[in-house]
Amino acid sequence: MNPKTNTNSALEALLSLLDLEPLEHNLFRGTSPSYGWQRVYGGQVLGQALVAAGRTVEDDRLAHSLHAYFLIGGDPNHPILYEVERIRDGGSFTTRRVRGIQHGRPIFAMSVSFHKPEEGFDHQSTMPDVPPPEELPNERELRDRILDRLPKNMRSYWQHERPIEMRPVDISRYLDRAKSEPVQKIWMRASGRLSDDPKLHQCVLAYASDFTLLDTALIAHGKLLFDTDIQLASLDHAMWLHRPFRADEWLLYVQDSPSAHGARGFCRGSVYTRDGQLVASTTQEGLMRPRDTAFVVK
Repeated sequence: MNPKTNTNSALEALLSLLDLEPLEHNLFRGTSPSYGWQRVYGGQVLGQALVAAGRTVEDDRLAHSLHAYFLIGGDPNHPILYEVERIRDGGSFTTRRVRGIQHGRPIFAMSVSFHKPEEGFDHQSTMPDVPPPEELPNERELRDRILDRLPKNMRSYWQHERPIEMRPVDISRYLDRAKSEPVQKIWMRASGRLSDDPKLHQCVLAYASDFTLLDTALIAHGKLLFDTDIQLASLDHAMWLHRPFRADEWLLYVQDSPSAHGARGFCRGSVYTRDGQLVASTTQEGLMRPRDTAFVVK
């Protein structure tokens, strides 16, 4: 995977995170950014684990599915070791298992399957009819409109340069805490030009796919991602990669949450190119636990 690209500094930092250090046969080391977060962002671990698996697979095969579990919150102050197990190398499919290890114990586990391109049947669901990204406010315009209405810790996040540009189709949930249907549609793309390596684009999408997915379940309860009266964490994440795409071109991430129960929320996502090609599908279950803000360190 070639990380060379023309990007802004935030995307350069992301590509540096994805450029894992090889330590030994099937063993790689990744680092985390110093954002001041208490735990490692789950999308980072997804992207890094997919990089590790991809480096043990022939170049003519791309990932078509991954299934991951977040076992323990990662420590952003220490490197993560990625150990790849070569489960199978078949005529059409290659299977890998990846463990993320920190402080001597696994914090993450993922199975990923790669497929050699071949012809076959073709159908897909239809992309929803939404305004194009050019008709929606960009991140600077969004900050001007909603920043003072967000929790303090969420304002801090929005003020930083980010590697993934996002333009929500509907921003009403940030302006009104009313409970509503748990659905959101977000245009997203890498914030700079990437190389032509398709494995890199898959890893960048894996990184981006985690951030807003579980957040969708909060819409039904009038909550936001950084609210201090809830405990929110990804438990597992699955992704299916259907068709070729570029992560530095606009993609529409359509998300919904059909269920929340027993302190767990379940969410689904579909990713479309702007011309309507369904390129990926995601699912995630996450912890959604109310907590007493009297015990939260602010």
